[in-house]
Amino acid sequence: MTPTLSTACESLPPGGAHSPRGGPSENLTPLASEELIDERALSKLRWRCRRGLLENDLFIERFFNRFSTTLTVRLAQALGALMELSDNDLLDVQLARKSLAQVDAQIDTDDVREVLKMLREPL
Repeated sequence: MTPTLSTACESLPPGGAHSPRGGPSENLTPLASEELIDERALSKLRWRCRRGLLENDLFIERFFNRFSTTLTVRLAQALGALMELSDNDLLDVQLARKSLAQVDAQIDTDDVREVLKMLREPL
């Protein structure tokens, strides 16, 4: 069975990405986390990423335009963790006005930092 964001998230603890157990990729094998997410999971993730601030939507739309065909389960989970932030905090970390540690130390992981770097990449 090909892992998807849905199946990967089923193994999350009730607290999700904010769990003290280590976050969303804890129960995935390294190989499974590098699988591409399927179309259904990608569609759900796009819907989940809709934001209230236009500025956030612009960053996210550019991200999906560039990386949707190569998005892995691991990176999709990291993006999902970023989506747990409030709109203002998300914008602050995207614009580097605040660090991830300042906003939410629990999501300050290598995977989330990688997605954040991808979100910030200019055209």
